[in-house]
Amino acid sequence: MQNYLPFIILIGAVALLMYGMKVMSEGLQKMAGSKLRNVLGTMTTNRFTGVLTGAFITTSIQSSTATTVMTVSFVSAGLLTLAQAISVIMGANIGTTATAWIMVAQGSFNMKYLVYAAIALSMILIYSNKHRNAGEFIIGMSLMLLGLTTLKENAQSMELHENQNITEFFSSISGWGYGSYLLFLLIGALLTCSVQSSAVIMAITMTLCTTGVLDIYMGIALVLGENIGTTITSNIVALSASTQARRAAMAHLIFNVFGVIWVLCIFKYFVDFVCGLVGYVPGTSLENSAILNTVLAMFHTLFNVLNTAILIWFIKPLEKIICCIIKSNPDVEEEYRLKYITGGLMSTAELSVLEAKKEINLYAQRSHRMFRMVQSLLHTAKMDEFNKLYSRIEKYESISDGMELEIADYLNKVSDGRLSFETKGEIQRMLREVTEIESICDSCYNLARTINRKRKHSQTDFTEAQYEHIHSMMNLADDALKQMNVVVAKNEYQHIDVTQSFNIENEINNYRSQLKNQNIIDVNNHEYDYQMGVYYMDIIGECEKLGDYVVNVVEAVGLVKERKQENV
Repeated sequence: MQNYLPFIILIGAVALLMYGMKVMSEGLQKMAGSKLRNVLGTMTTNRFTGVLTGAFITTSIQSSTATTVMTVSFVSAGLLTLAQAISVIMGANIGTTATAWIMVAQGSFNMKYLVYAAIALSMILIYSNKHRNAGEFIIGMSLMLLGLTTLKENAQSMELHENQNITEFFSSISGWGYGSYLLFLLIGALLTCSVQSSAVIMAITMTLCTTGVLDIYMGIALVLGENIGTTITSNIVALSASTQARRAAMAHLIFNVFGVIWVLCIFKYFVDFVCGLVGYVPGTSLENSAILNTVLAMFHTLFNVLNTAILIWFIKPLEKIICCIIKSNPDVEEEYRLKYITGGLMSTAELSVLEAKKEINLYAQRSHRMFRMVQSLLHTAKMDEFNKLYSRIEKYESISDGMELEIADYLNKVSDGRLSFETKGEIQRMLREVTEIESICDSCYNLARTINRKRKHSQTDFTEAQYEHIHSMMNLADDALKQMNVVVAKNEYQHIDVTQSFNIENEINNYRSQLKNQNIIDVNNHEYDYQMGVYYMDIIGECEKLGDYVVNVVEAVGLVKERKQENV
């Protein structure tokens, strides 16, 4: 058992490092997730600000994967163009190099005592609900550093460089020239793809190099592979997403592959140049082998900075190439499927909320479109056209039911994740929105069914006055839906004036009461028969119900915005 203990500690240290990075990233996103999303959406006016934004966010949350997935979701939601997304992804590749420099700084002195003190502080913050997110960030950072320290100490105690089997194995595959570089590049890509964290593989690479198991050339080949492996996550997320989202994920892959290709062409010269900057001569043994960490971090930084400096001038041609690789399919009917959340949950629950918001916004727009179909149905005279439009409304109703279930199921899965209290309340509000929007679609379908019954079973038609009243009521309902969509589409922390929606609702209620009284008078005066009055009031009454559902949606949105503004 004693012989296996170092390997158990090694696996535990890697797991601790991975979990610490995950908790730290999630804690930061909870503290500033919405602000970071706002930064991403507004500070990408040109390619240079896009690069700076991507670098800033990735440095903040210590995860290029999270930034890239967030960017892909923004492209899918139509908040960023593909060109803007490419610049942000370039910046994310620069920002992710900060993790390597943290490892370099950590390796220069023992941080165990500081880490344990930080863990104690984080527990106090976590149990005080007001600073819970800050506590999670601190404990995540502490666990990450503890994992790094344990990994370093355990690797030194294992004395891997004195293990003849290990050194012979690496020596045997290190003498193949460029074949060795390509092999280690593939290994780095596969390992990073498996653990979905380039930082973890970077830590392992640094450990192998500083213990003398790997020379600097093989270590840097692993780093190159890590840059390719880290692109896999965003491409997997985008598989079932929109065409633009798949293109953004592909841009990440092409960017890193291009960088790897040009570096491989001048591999030894470039590595020697980086070593010269740091003051290390490849192949020499040093008492302070930690300088190899600095070489790896410097290479990682220069690689991404130079790659960005080259490709930032070719964003438009790169965009055209990606569009040729991933072509849009105009034959696919997009309106009959979920558009933004088909790829499953995002990398973190906080990011998944953004996807659900955009899907609900689209759901609200479709409910308005469905009502417009009902308005057209009222005046469709030809039987074939009437049946075709009625069938389309029926199809929309079926789709609406499916969308409600899928969005609600998605939100329930998101709520199982690690969420801030504010986001949990927001999910409850979103679930209410979804329910009320589905009720709006039900009302639209009920209106269509009433119009269909009237057409099939009545020999007469509405009077001119009835049509005029129906038009007025439907126009009010249309105004209500239009205003609802404006409210639902509002960005976070924007001021929302719900007064207009309530004013329209009052108009609808008053008009319904007026028409109800007038209907009794008109039937008694034989202006039209009783059955025609029933059809007429069914339409008026259903429009009034629809207005109630619209106000419920607006109230749900308005309440959460007020709550957020109170907390600002």
